[in-house]
Amino acid sequence: MNHHPSTLAFFDSGMGGLTVLQEAMQWLPQEHYVYFADSENAPYGTKSSAAIIQLVEEAVCFLVQHHALKALIIACNTATSVAIKNLRAQYNFPIIGMEPALKPALALAPDKAVLVCATEKTLQAPRLQALATRLEAKDRILRLSLQELVSFAEQGEWDSPAVHQYLQEQFREVDWGTIQAVVLGCTHFPYYRKVLQHYVPSHLPILDGHAGTIRQLQARITPAPKEQTPSFVYYRSKKLLPTADLTPFLKQMEAVS
Repeated sequence: MNHHPSTLAFFDSGMGGLTVLQEAMQWLPQEHYVYFADSENAPYGTKSSAAIIQLVEEAVCFLVQHHALKALIIACNTATSVAIKNLRAQYNFPIIGMEPALKPALALAPDKAVLVCATEKTLQAPRLQALATRLEAKDRILRLSLQELVSFAEQGEWDSPAVHQYLQEQFREVDWGTIQAVVLGCTHFPYYRKVLQHYVPSHLPILDGHAGTIRQLQARITPAPKEQTPSFVYYRSKKLLPTADLTPFLKQMEAVS
């Protein structure tokens, strides 16, 4: 049992959530952090909603049993889309999810579309459609699955011929003349920001929802005192592992930042 009374827990299907956790650590450096990567069950984007809900709820139950949570961040667009409503009904601590950066992307040009790149499950989920409806932009949202990038990322494959071949094929029929911005709707995708720039026209911004998520987190918690010594714990599907195992992913984040 971790006896830190106020831990911020980050959950993801795998290593994508580290890109969100990194942003949180920059803004809230004194916190106690725990990162749960359900890598043994990744990817989530091709699973049924029922399977995703079960996996997420089991992981969160484990976290609650082992840590006193100050807040939970579902650092996974797919898990947010499918499971966050159920989680919020079960727990009374703040639960923050991911939301694609549609609003700032749409604001860039009122007469053009936004290309949302995400997993298959996120693109199909009612949550994305509801967000587009709320923003009165249903006809301006184009969807593109980059599902395989999740598997590439979990394997630590960043800039290989296979990655380039996959992206070239996925983007082959995109009409860039109709698009104002690209939104990354999966937390694994920022690892590929530099690679994606080979396929996205240079004048188009590539946005993600990470900063918005951390702003929500900041608004919902009391920050740790400046004198607090921060800590970090890492689980891979309920197994406590050394944080050094995350080094290849942290190095990749540095390379693309």
